[in-house]
Amino acid sequence: MTEIEFLSFNKVEPDDLLPIVNEQALRKHLIDHPPFDSVSIKEWMNGKIQTESVPGCRVRAVFIGGTLAGWCGIQPDDNGFEIAIVISRAFWGSGTSIFSSMMCWAKELGHQEIMFHLLETRPEYKALKRKATKVQKTELLGAGFTTYFISVDKWFAD
Repeated sequence: MTEIEFLSFNKVEPDDLLPIVNEQALRKHLIDHPPFDSVSIKEWMNGKIQTESVPGCRVRAVFIGGTLAGWCGIQPDDNGFEIAIVISRAFWGSGTSIFSSMMCWAKELGHQEIMFHLLETRPEYKALKRKATKVQKTELLGAGFTTYFISVDKWFAD
């Protein structure tokens, strides 16, 4: 398996992340927003670096086989904390491994429950549904999502 590394955003050049977060195949599964430019990507990354300082949060750039693949994080949500995974289409098969690492982070950070919001453009994931304590349709920023509520303790007990 190809090695996955997680690096702090301050170790990544914003212009290197720009083509990934603007990738059309990826954007169709995210809340609609204007494409990033060299200014807005820096502002967005600075916001994620600030999120990193919130207790219970961790935001990282994802490198797969030495190549920048995207980003992931545990970040605040209106109802607790959520997992976000945003990786280039070329690396979509690595999402499960990234998710597993993030569940270890959730345990390390002391979370009892974590949410995973997937835009309604994504199929329902049976494996996640089996692990979730609850699955429901939610609306965030005017978009529909399937939200998986995952007990951190249960994740590791199964």
